[in-house]
Amino acid sequence: MKILIAGAGKVGKTLCDELSDEGHDITIIDSNSKVLEEVVSKYDVISLNGNSASKATLEAADIKKMDVFVAATNMDEVNLLSCITAQALNPELATVARIRDPEYVDQAQEMRNTFSLNYIVNPERQAASEIARLLKYPGFLKREYFAKAKAEVVELKIKEDSPLNNVNLINLENNIKARVLVCAVLRDGNPYIPHGDFVLETDDKIFITGESQELHEMLKNLGIISESVNHVMIAGGGRIAYYLANDLHDAGIESSIIEADEEICEKLSATLPFATIIQGDVSDQAVLDNEEIDEYDAFVSLTGMDELNIVTSLYATAKGVREIVTKLGRGGESTLLDSMPIGSVICPKELCTINIVRYLRALENSKGAAISIHRIADGLVEAVEFVVDDTTKHKKEPLKNVKTKENVLIATIRKGREFMIASGDAYFEEGDTMIVICKRNSGINRINDIFED
Repeated sequence: MKILIAGAGKVGKTLCDELSDEGHDITIIDSNSKVLEEVVSKYDVISLNGNSASKATLEAADIKKMDVFVAATNMDEVNLLSCITAQALNPELATVARIRDPEYVDQAQEMRNTFSLNYIVNPERQAASEIARLLKYPGFLKREYFAKAKAEVVELKIKEDSPLNNVNLINLENNIKARVLVCAVLRDGNPYIPHGDFVLETDDKIFITGESQELHEMLKNLGIISESVNHVMIAGGGRIAYYLANDLHDAGIESSIIEADEEICEKLSATLPFATIIQGDVSDQAVLDNEEIDEYDAFVSLTGMDELNIVTSLYATAKGVREIVTKLGRGGESTLLDSMPIGSVICPKELCTINIVRYLRALENSKGAAISIHRIADGLVEAVEFVVDDTTKHKKEPLKNVKTKENVLIATIRKGREFMIASGDAYFEEGDTMIVICKRNSGINRINDIFED
């Protein structure tokens, strides 16, 4: 596809990284020439210096020949005007806009046709939803849900006293008494797609797929299922905190927000009457102690500084808070962070990019194409969801007779309402949904790409 991206910030750069790898023709617009030079030096894209809301700039970018326009500047108003102008110049264009201000989000959803919007992404809203999901169903570091497959991929870390430590995967079911599959392992920053003879070790991050019920059964049998979360302390009163407090209230969970800025505190008090708003500096240990941080079930660090978020999460862990979530603006793919007890790491930029890429893949709508792709193991492994169609090879053949490419694993198969972990005797047929695990950049874009022949 021909894709035009407005805005060369964090989201724009990450989209260039993701989409140029997949062979799309990418053009990116930004008013900052230095930022554009940096993007062009790293990625195979065309750049254009200018204002994306300007008709002249869009025409110079050849907007009439574009398939998709992504407005991801850091100004909601510019993104909205850019989409209106772009679709006026090319009525067949699919438009995606990043809208962050809570005052605009509902309005933009209700008036999508007026604003010429096909798809809206809100990084802060998506981050809040992800955090709320982790807190409502505690026990995992991350959860990825596949809609058609009715399955999840979840992340756990092997602790020294874990029943999974030193377990051979061929014996896994005997240990956890649940129908799940360890589909990927991250060890010392290196990803593995393991076979039955793989032995789990302390500090491994493991990625497990299965039905939600079986995954919770696994937690219970391992003795690590957490008590429910009833009261959450949130550090930082930005947009994510606003959305998160609403989500938690809807789930019957209390929240307390600590924010240093008096004006923001007053605004939060007016818009979140059910939450406790505390004016204070979370970098001051005394503030956290005065609010009795150790009495909370969960702590979520959402300030605008990654370093402060890490430090406050470490302190919450030291005080015995059970569930920790840490927001990182620069992303969480770091081996240094793996050694830190900062709980689940959430990166709004990455969530936003992932959702845009999923939407663009759905637009392609070609036979055999992936219907969703989830990045796991610090982005080094992909869990890809496919629907078997009439073009798919090896239908009705037992998997033990089907050769897949190296580092490719068929993890699960769903036949109607029946879900199964893919064993050697399992097979797939037209209409089935499969989850396939592969290393990133392995060229698996269509279902037939997974086979060796």
